[in-house]
Amino acid sequence: VVTCFSNVSIKDPPGVLGKRLKDSAETVVIGGGCVGVSLAYHLAKAGQKDVVLLEKSELTAGSTWHAAGLTTYYHPGINLKKIHYYSIKLFEQLEAETGQAVGFHQPGSIRLASTPVRVDELKYQMTRTHWHPTPQFLIGPEKIQQLFPLLNMDKVLAGLYNPGDGHIDPYSLTMALAAGARMYGAQIYYPAPVTGLTPTADGRWDVQTPHGTIRANRIVNATGFWARELGQMIGFQHPTIPVHHQYVVTATVPEVKALKTELPVIRDLEGSYYLRQERDGLLFGPYEKEEKMKLQDSWVRDGVPPGFGKELFESDLDRIMDHVERAMEMVPVLKNADIINIVSGPITYTPDLLPMIGPHQGARNYWTAIGFGYGIIHSGGVGRFLSDWIMSGEPPYDLIECDPNRYAHWTSVPYLCAKARESYGFNNVVGYPKEERFAGRPTDRVSGVYELLKDRCSMGFHAGWEQPHYCHKPGDNTGYKPSFRRTNWFGPVGRECKLVMEGVGVIDLSPFGKFIVKGEDSHRLLDRLFANTLPKVGQTNISHMLTPRGRVYAEVTVTQTAPGEFLLITGSGSELHDLRWIEREVCDGGYHVSVSNVTDEIGVLGIAGPKSRMVLQKLTDEDMSDTGFRFLHCRSMQLAGVPLRAIRISYTGELGWELYMDMQNMSTVYQALMEAGRDENIDNFGTYAMSSLRLEKGFRAWGAEMNCDTNPLEAGLDYFIKLNKPAEFVGKQALLEIKAQGLSRRLVFLTLHTDDIDPEGNETVWHNGEVVGNTTSGSYSYSTQQSLAFAYLPLHLTHVGQKVEVELLGQKHPATVTQEPLVLTEPTRTRLQKKKRSV
Repeated sequence: VVTCFSNVSIKDPPGVLGKRLKDSAETVVIGGGCVGVSLAYHLAKAGQKDVVLLEKSELTAGSTWHAAGLTTYYHPGINLKKIHYYSIKLFEQLEAETGQAVGFHQPGSIRLASTPVRVDELKYQMTRTHWHPTPQFLIGPEKIQQLFPLLNMDKVLAGLYNPGDGHIDPYSLTMALAAGARMYGAQIYYPAPVTGLTPTADGRWDVQTPHGTIRANRIVNATGFWARELGQMIGFQHPTIPVHHQYVVTATVPEVKALKTELPVIRDLEGSYYLRQERDGLLFGPYEKEEKMKLQDSWVRDGVPPGFGKELFESDLDRIMDHVERAMEMVPVLKNADIINIVSGPITYTPDLLPMIGPHQGARNYWTAIGFGYGIIHSGGVGRFLSDWIMSGEPPYDLIECDPNRYAHWTSVPYLCAKARESYGFNNVVGYPKEERFAGRPTDRVSGVYELLKDRCSMGFHAGWEQPHYCHKPGDNTGYKPSFRRTNWFGPVGRECKLVMEGVGVIDLSPFGKFIVKGEDSHRLLDRLFANTLPKVGQTNISHMLTPRGRVYAEVTVTQTAPGEFLLITGSGSELHDLRWIEREVCDGGYHVSVSNVTDEIGVLGIAGPKSRMVLQKLTDEDMSDTGFRFLHCRSMQLAGVPLRAIRISYTGELGWELYMDMQNMSTVYQALMEAGRDENIDNFGTYAMSSLRLEKGFRAWGAEMNCDTNPLEAGLDYFIKLNKPAEFVGKQALLEIKAQGLSRRLVFLTLHTDDIDPEGNETVWHNGEVVGNTTSGSYSYSTQQSLAFAYLPLHLTHVGQKVEVELLGQKHPATVTQEPLVLTEPTRTRLQKKKRSV
């Protein structure tokens, strides 16, 4: 439990409230923009009593009131499509429900492609959408011209069309949500600035205002560009920053006025702007490149000026003239249009442009709904998502990319500013698979071997860490060269797979999340959290934390290092996501344990391949033989004189160990391994090779094959789920019900016939012209010389030999359900060889 003290003084005059403040509440939502009001509406509608919303000045003050109000089904990610879809469906019926007009226009929208690469991008997005209910179509120039007759079609090659898209009046939307919230029993108070937040011993909050204090069971920070200041009251430095966004409104354009139907919204991807009809004129808003865009970074240092709420910044037309000229070229009627207004207001950005949604690690019952660069279209879906989570105790579906706990101490202000500039400029860049963005890197989160590897490897960014994706040799085509097809990493990754399969390779695995749990209740706590039995002292297993509904919240490698002391290892992207879940159970259950996050203190090297044992044996007196150091066993030992903990496990599926040591000793151990393995031609490998190797071994990955959308039985994790263990682990009863009812789908292993493209996950799977499922991850298997993928399919299509098709860049590639794994793991091969010799 984090003990926090408020030292924030009142900045704004209290004003007149008009009614008595409640003494207590189930949930206090702080912030009266469209997102906060949506959450109050959804909580009250779901039946929660005592929902309170506090707004410091008036509803919509901040970013909501001046927003352009765009609404779209489209999102390049997978999970946020659900947020957008729900928002639009809510907006369609909100006026009928509340009696408040919302000004919702649905003329559709078109994303314009004017280069061949952009056409590939649209095809890429189509296959990621076909298995969702989102209405989306790839259309040609003739259809585009028909829908938007004022376009100059000289450069237009194709478009992504979403009927039902459009725009909404942000003020009217917020007022309708507020009316609905009140109708269902929520209380909305303004002006009621929050002046202090004090946690209580039982996990509740005292929320101080000039009008009194409310005791709340939970609080939700939905304060827009004030989010950082509110977070500072309780010790957080939320990585949010205001960005200047401008849009231009024209007077009546005769050609627009003459149209009989409203124009669809267009997004010119190469021109980096959106344009829509505004009455009989046009409204267009650009996204400048990072060298021209403007941050309000003084607010990060000094706070938002007192009284700022419905004010704007001074406009700067010169800053956006490049985009204005592009828009005039694409929509020639703009050349003669009179500008009547330029709106320049603050919108909030996070480093990766995605919002921070959910409960925050480090403070009990503190939730965030902040960092919205597109708050209008997110408002409805986020309100419902958070309401469902608060009411049920678990997220309704996977939205890990928006988890507030993806950020931590490494998100410094310089990093935040650099990434916000980059992200704003990246609004309309081509969205490639395996995308990397380089601003603000490296952070202070680098491993003990980063300096040794940085010039030899193509680095990827994982939760603040730099980790090798693949390594290059003299003569390789180096550098970041993104593509929708196989590109310059393909050859080096194949070389690394061969290295691990036939020789010995080393990989930096330091980004793993690492926790130590110990204490008198450690067994009882972990038996409650994990569906697997606990390993014995000196042993390791793979375990899963489930939600009450039986979904897979996390996959964790569990090692009992000493009696009652456990080392838990999780993925880099879920470090604080998993830690929060563990800490919540500790508090709710009153367990006497200590939980330490040692992620930054412990470095990890993986060594894998048939020659890995002989390399290690040169550096230690420990018996590294198969009988002396068994699979899934752990021991403390010295390697080259450095104390460390070794676990015999490898996510490549080959013979291997993970070596855990103090971060400052990491380079010593690495250099000793490389020297000892010189005769075995030891070398480095990266995460791309590891992913390919784990896939051909049939290893599932959290965040792909399993997450909060899947249960472990359909994911094929039965081996790790011990329904007969005595402990009542979280999700046990739900799994028993799922098992009794039977599954409707199952994870299958697919081999594909492709050419220069491989699946990566989230592609649509077809059968007889119908969408039947989706891939979860994919890669090229260098061992078997073919493309592979995992996919979820309905039960009747899961038998071995079943033929289906996987859509890649607009083409349907033949695929076959195949017995897994294609390549046996090293422990299995060793066991079979021993069995054969004994016959």
